Amino acid sequence: MPKRVLIGTVVSDKGDKTVTVRVDRRVKHPLYGKIIRRSKKYAAHDSDNTYRTGEQVRIEECKPISKSKTWTVIERIGAAKAVAVEIADPDVASPELKADVQTTDAKADKKADAKADKKTETVDAKADETAEVTSADAAEATDDALDAKAEKKPAKDSKSKAKGKAKADDTADAEA
Repeated sequence: MPKRVLIGTVVSDKGDKTVTVRVDRRVKHPLYGKIIRRSKKYAAHDSDNTYRTGEQVRIEECKPISKSKTWTVIERIGAAKAVAVEIADPDVASPELKADVQTTDAKADKKADAKADKKTETVDAKADETAEVTSADAAEATDDALDAKAEKKPAKDSKSKAKGKAKADDTADAEA
């Protein structure tokens, strides 16, 4: 029986003489027909600890080496992709990098200060407008209330006089 050979990506190389290889396969969904990706991890034997995370490798089925290892790495197909490394400690960085970081930080601080100034100016302007509007509205409302009271009082007096006359007329008609 021929040995199976799979191609995958090394996802872990932490174990001694062992790498974990993820093998991806594409399958058509049985009901919906969409092509979906399935993956499985295999523990493979790496006798020299030569393979690193991210490398494309070819693995071959073999007799069991341990409880979970039944695969051996045959060859490297592709190299690992370069990963960008960010230096967290600026003291370790080169002087050129420090200068770039400082100028970038200064520019960012200026932008932040400008934004904060604009925000406070707009907030102050809005507060002034609302204060002016509020005081003007309050004055108008007070004037309107006084005008309404002044108009209502004579109207009430004239109505009450009219009611009194009507009552007097009703009582006079009732007596006659």
